[in-house]
Parts: sequence; structure tokens; C-alpha cells
Amino acid sequence: MEVKRSGSQPSGKGPAEYFTGTRVIAASVTFEPSARTNWHTHPLGQTLIVTAGCGLVQSGGGPIRKIRPGDVVWCPPGEKHWHGAAATTAMTHIAILEHLDGKNVDWMEKVTDGEYAAGESAE
Repeated sequence: MEVKRSGSQPSGKGPAEYFTGTRVIAASVTFEPSARTNWHTHPLGQTLIVTAGCGLVQSGGGPIRKIRPGDVVWCPPGEKHWHGAAATTAMTHIAILEHLDGKNVDWMEKVTDGEYAAGESAE
């Protein structure tokens, strides 16, 4: 018997005789209370599927919105956004995205404490 620990194996491409093109990346990500990403964009967009807890998401210039288990968030290509946990509750989501020319994210500035705090009353 062999046990391969989570994260211990590299990803790989399927055989060309059975697969065409590049497939998507999916990762389960957990944010502790108040943890969040920087502002960022994705060249081909991103889908988030919330699986646990309570989180926040915001597009540049838009309102901060609460996200909960079962919610699915689509961030269109090039849309500046951030996401993370609520102030007192952790949040886990599955992030699904693709590479374009070897890149799947463009990281930007940090979300300030003031920007984040504005989400306390989000619905």
C-alpha cells in the first residue's frame, strides 16, 4: 500500500491521443477569519464554489457581497476583484481557472483594512 499525501504529486498533462488542449485548474482554498486575497484579475476568468463558512467578494467599484456554502461566483476575464473570509468566520471555496499563455492570475495591491471593513454589513 502506498499513501500519497495531499499536494505531494505534481500535476501532469494527459496523453495527446486522448486529450486536446489544456485543462482547468481547481483548488480548495480555506481563508481563516479576516484573511483575504489582494486585488487581482484572471486572464480567462475564475469560478468560485463556496463549500464552507462565510466569505466576502468584491469587484472593483462594486459592492462587497457575502458568499455562503452553495454560492457560485463567476469573475469574468480581466475583472479586478478580491475574495476572502468574513471577519469572524472562516470560508472555504473551490477555485476553478485556466491558464492563458502560461498565466492564470495578475496580482495587484492589497485590500486595505478600510476596504475590507466596509464589508461588515454586506448581504
